[in-house]
Amino acid sequence: MKSEYLLKAFSPSSVSLSHDIKSTSPDKHTGMDTAAMLAMAGDDVQFGLHAFLAKHNVSKADKIKTIEALTQYALKTAPVLVVKAAGNKLAPCMMILAKMAFEDYARSAGSTGECTECQGKGMVYCCKPVVKHPGIINRAGEVVIGADIREEMVGKACRTCKGKGKIAHRCACKGRGKIPDIKQTELQGVPVFRNCPRCSGRGYKRMPSSVAYTAIKHLVPELTQPSWSRNWKGYYELLISKMYAEEKYIDINLKEI
Repeated sequence: MKSEYLLKAFSPSSVSLSHDIKSTSPDKHTGMDTAAMLAMAGDDVQFGLHAFLAKHNVSKADKIKTIEALTQYALKTAPVLVVKAAGNKLAPCMMILAKMAFEDYARSAGSTGECTECQGKGMVYCCKPVVKHPGIINRAGEVVIGADIREEMVGKACRTCKGKGKIAHRCACKGRGKIPDIKQTELQGVPVFRNCPRCSGRGYKRMPSSVAYTAIKHLVPELTQPSWSRNWKGYYELLISKMYAEEKYIDINLKEI
């Protein structure tokens, strides 16, 4: 069986009001088959199972369990230099790395994230002079009542997300991962495409490692950029690879069921 059947079970189709006869083939996958598949899955695939379901936003509980499992894995396999640098802040540091690794793993061309410019509010506030009363001037040009101008917080739509509060992770190639190769197209006379240099053919933007470094920096102020690049960044990439490895492992096990 394929892991895609799990998504069909958690996202059932709507009720059909037509008189069409449903498929009665014995090879048709049913909900009971999915339930049996979940029951037969061993404990060794629970990590990958929760990660796969959390990646497709099936439930928040799966996301929490995935981050907890990845945090425990990070605490057990953390390099010596990372443990030494983190000190007594090792547990919160590993939790931050686990959260960042999951966010990078769960990204796709169709996913969205909170706008960092407005923190998801869709509005940006700044202090500006606001005219409460324009004042009164008589015919002779004399000021009877002066203008009432006060400094207040004024909100305006965020330019980054255009007031939506969320930004798409989709690359400038519109999630295709391919862009036209103009030179080769002119030489060969047929449309030729190449991998997008911005996303390396993925179709979406990855989570920058600098975001994880900034978060760790608040807990470990003495952590420098060279130390992060030399000791921490490689381990952060390893945690991301662990997520993909667990997803691949569950695919292999479910196909054997």
